Amino acid sequence: MRFFGYEVKTGMFSWLLHRITGVGITIFLFFHIWTQTQIYGGPEKFNAVMAFYKSPLIKISEILLMGAIIFHALNGLRIVVVDFAEGSRYHKKLFWGAMAATAVLFIVGTWIVVSRTMLH
Repeated sequence: MRFFGYEVKTGMFSWLLHRITGVGITIFLFFHIWTQTQIYGGPEKFNAVMAFYKSPLIKISEILLMGAIIFHALNGLRIVVVDFAEGSRYHKKLFWGAMAATAVLFIVGTWIVVSRTMLH
């Protein structure tokens, strides 16, 4: 597969996803801190922020955030193994293992979130 003239292989795909999820998590963190500071603006502001947090858009973004955190954490562990534990010859297998574990944990986590918050 080619992306902007570059042949995308496992290592580049992993690098790109790790950066994208890291930036996404950082943006969400700053957004979360900003919305939390809005709560101190009085009861009306507090109620408005709480209503915003209950919106479907926020619920979906929380599920996506969970997926980004799971991938970022597991890929980070994979990077540590590749860099420090002689895992470089297994980097592709480790990447696909991290992706499989991400998929399983994301599906289970999404089911828990949806069943506990959205279906009640």
